[in-house]
Amino acid sequence: MVPDSTPALIDRLARFERVVEVGIGNRTDVAAGLAARGVAVTATDVRDCPVPDGVRFLRDDVTGPDPSVYASADAVYALNCPPELQRAVAAVARGADAACLLTTLGGDPTTLPVTQETIPGDTLFVVDTDAPGAGRRRGRGGRNGR
Repeated sequence: MVPDSTPALIDRLARFERVVEVGIGNRTDVAAGLAARGVAVTATDVRDCPVPDGVRFLRDDVTGPDPSVYASADAVYALNCPPELQRAVAAVARGADAACLLTTLGGDPTTLPVTQETIPGDTLFVVDTDAPGAGRRRGRGGRNGR
C-alpha cells in the first residue's frame, strides 16, 4: 500500500509563509493542512472551486495568468501537474520570485530542470527556476530560515 503523501507535502510546504496552489480542483487536503499550520494559502483554478476555511480562492488560468495572484507568494506549487502545464507554473513562480514545487501524476515526466525530493507516497520536484526556460528560485528556504 502506498502511504498518503499529504502529511509530508504539508510538512515541506509549511516552511513557506505564503503559498499559491495552482489547480486546486477537488483535492483540498494539502491547502487545508497548510492553512491550519498558519500558512497564508491562495488556491487557483480555471473554474470556481469550494475551498476550506482559511484558504483564499482566486479564479485564474496559469496559461494566461494574472501576475498579481502570485506576486506575494514565497512558493507556487501544483499537485499532479501535467507536463503541458509545468512551464506555465514555473513561469508564474519566476515572475513572483518564488520557489516552484510540483508533483506529477503517475508516470508523467517533468519537463523542467528539477531536484527530486522523495517523500512518503510521492516524489516532490523542486524546479530549478534559475535554469533557462524555468523560473528563478529564491532557494529552498521558507519560514524561519528552514
